[in-house]
Amino acid sequence: MAEVVLHIYDVTNSGSEKTNNTIVQINRFFKDGIGLGGIFHSAIQVYGDDEWSYGYCEQGTGVFSCPSGKNPMYTYREKIFLGKTDCTIFMVNQMLHELSREWPGDTYDLLSKNCNHFCDVLCDRLGVPKIPGWVNRFAHAGDTALEVAGNTALRMKQAKTELVSASKVAYRFLSNVTSNVTNGSNGSNGSPQRSGSINSSDNGNLRFQGSWFKGLLNTAKPSTSTEIGNKDEDANHTINNQKKQSRDSDVLLFQ
Repeated sequence: MAEVVLHIYDVTNSGSEKTNNTIVQINRFFKDGIGLGGIFHSAIQVYGDDEWSYGYCEQGTGVFSCPSGKNPMYTYREKIFLGKTDCTIFMVNQMLHELSREWPGDTYDLLSKNCNHFCDVLCDRLGVPKIPGWVNRFAHAGDTALEVAGNTALRMKQAKTELVSASKVAYRFLSNVTSNVTNGSNGSNGSPQRSGSINSSDNGNLRFQGSWFKGLLNTAKPSTSTEIGNKDEDANHTINNQKKQSRDSDVLLFQ
């Protein structure tokens, strides 16, 4: 059995002393002050004096090693004992060889595939607990935010596509109805009807279809109380017009 140790650093490789100091202050406040997390680099030590981690490079593997607690790119913070592994040194060397192929340097991503993710995978294969959540919490939060934003944008795009499709169907439907009315040669009373004219019955139908088309478009967004009220008024207006047309027809029948 061998001890597995996690080494943690403040990420201070920005090339700007002001930025590096700001990161250290952020880590002190969010980690040391309120225990939330920070911006950290991590590495795993097992069998020997070297630690293993992962970083960006243009070619080859991103897995690398250096003397434990002495990575020159960062500011050392602390170490955490994670437990003991039952894996032999031969098994560990085999793991590291496999991980070197699976983790090329050009696939590094600050939010979704960084050194802390690598350490989690290595710990899992060693059979010890993963690194504490606060070490990589900022990256997890950022990755989740991007995923939510992407899903929201996709849903909005789908809704827009569905609305456009529904509008096209409705437009074709209303165009056919209007064409049929316009091309009718005789009115309901048997007298010739001028091309392009619409009798009272057809006018009522078109008003109803217009209300239906407006309702179809409104289904693409949630209705507010004001919109619901307006829809009720439109419906009442249509019903009243139909009642009036019915009364007018009755008067004509009895004249």
